Amino acid sequence: MATITAADVNKLRQTTGAGMMDCKKALVEAEGDFDKAIQNLREKGQKVAANRSDRESSEGAAVSFVNADKTKGAIITLNCETDFVGKNEAFVTLAKELVERAINFSSKEEFLASDFNGITVAEKLIEQTGVIGEKIEIGGFEILEGAFIGSYVHVNKIAALTAISAPIANGDVLTKDISMQVASMGADTLSYKDFDPAFVESELAARIAVIEKDNEEAKRLGKTLKNVPKYISYSQLTEEVIKQAEEDAKAELKAEGKPEQIWDKIIPGKVQRFISDNTTLDQEKALLDQNFIKDDSKKVSDYVKGFNVEITGFKRVTLG
Repeated sequence: MATITAADVNKLRQTTGAGMMDCKKALVEAEGDFDKAIQNLREKGQKVAANRSDRESSEGAAVSFVNADKTKGAIITLNCETDFVGKNEAFVTLAKELVERAINFSSKEEFLASDFNGITVAEKLIEQTGVIGEKIEIGGFEILEGAFIGSYVHVNKIAALTAISAPIANGDVLTKDISMQVASMGADTLSYKDFDPAFVESELAARIAVIEKDNEEAKRLGKTLKNVPKYISYSQLTEEVIKQAEEDAKAELKAEGKPEQIWDKIIPGKVQRFISDNTTLDQEKALLDQNFIKDDSKKVSDYVKGFNVEITGFKRVTLG
């Protein structure tokens, strides 16, 4: 029987990421044959992966990587079953190694089929499933290219990338702040101007249906009814709608007996509140139209204007 040394065990650990006892056992079973020991660990991973294929893997680590000239970034989530594994240093290190490789590929499928020290990334994940004993897989996968890219990761749970139209001296600050906005609030598009009218109408109808159903129950219980919206996006607020909001504000001030000479100071605020109350879809899904998380007195678009560049793209991945 071949002698198994500590150096052999450490070499196998460095190659596979397996624990010391698992490596020693694999080497013993392989009678010291290093390649066979690796194969044994991978076969173990295949068995564990097959047995755990139906398990939910909503924990893990979200990570980001931006290349040296900051023109391309990658974000992924490496998913596992438990928060305990997701916070493990070796697991997070693996996630970071994977995202650095992921930046060279345009799709998750292409990345999974790529080489990882002699095996594919997909096979590496199966191997690590056997090592860790939990289902491991790549969840989110996004690549972003642009003139200047920045990133933000929130406690290894959410990762975001932002691209701007030109490299600037304080580009790191801007792209980090906007990536933080994307991570915190989420978004589907840059501006409400990108919404298809049919999509807006469909969203409005769906929200009205939910509110009317809630109001039926509230009425039965004698509770206050929710307002049923007529609009949910600035794309619906025509000049006529805004003009009517101004007229309604005037009528309200007149009914309250407010002096006419102060109306001009009050009406703009009332109209702005009307706009805010009737653009909920924009706040949820259009990045530039959201309130800026660091200063909710301004829109994201207002913050970006101060840098004399444009946001050209963004990406977000999240666990769960």
